[in-house]
Amino acid sequence: MEEAFLVNYLRMKLATAFYRQPDVVQIARDLLGKYLFTNINGVMTGGRIVETEAYAHINDQACHSHLGRFTKRTRVMYEAGGVAYVYLIYGRYALFNIITNEAGKADAVLIRGLEPVEGIPEMLLRRGLPTVSPKLTAGPGLLTQALGISIPHYGTDLTGDLIWLEDRGDVVPDELVLASPRVGIDYAGADTALPWRFRLKGSKWTSPAK
Repeated sequence: MEEAFLVNYLRMKLATAFYRQPDVVQIARDLLGKYLFTNINGVMTGGRIVETEAYAHINDQACHSHLGRFTKRTRVMYEAGGVAYVYLIYGRYALFNIITNEAGKADAVLIRGLEPVEGIPEMLLRRGLPTVSPKLTAGPGLLTQALGISIPHYGTDLTGDLIWLEDRGDVVPDELVLASPRVGIDYAGADTALPWRFRLKGSKWTSPAK
């Protein structure tokens, strides 16, 4: 029984090949319906991905690696796909991104919304909330706090047992996907209009940002 469970678990976990595909926009779309989990200090938390944003290293002024910017913060973006890119905004919120593509190509997908399914009591404690509501994980800074993801997780291998993603067979048809411009990138010129934000229609767990 234990061996069968392990085989099934390994089969569900997304493999390196998924992250190293060349089209970051397609990956961002395909991540809807996948599951994101953490196992921090022996406590497993996670949920179903309902909102993402794609960032491309070529022809996307909103991407941190645009024009080949290699800094202390963006270093991990140049690694091969399948590692975590975590950074702070407003000096407070850690945002969780997935590096994709081959080494040196520096594409990323930001996870913006999550429907909680595992370890909800722990997630509530981390967020300081009394009951389950969209305030738990409906936003990129909220879901990282709920999952316990922080700056020390920068560069984490997403095929390991600390932070990982799973495919549980949920298929999200195109008619249930809303594609729209990304959030908070007014500095990106014409690229602000790229429809690279993907949301699950009707989900209360997508971020409220317009």
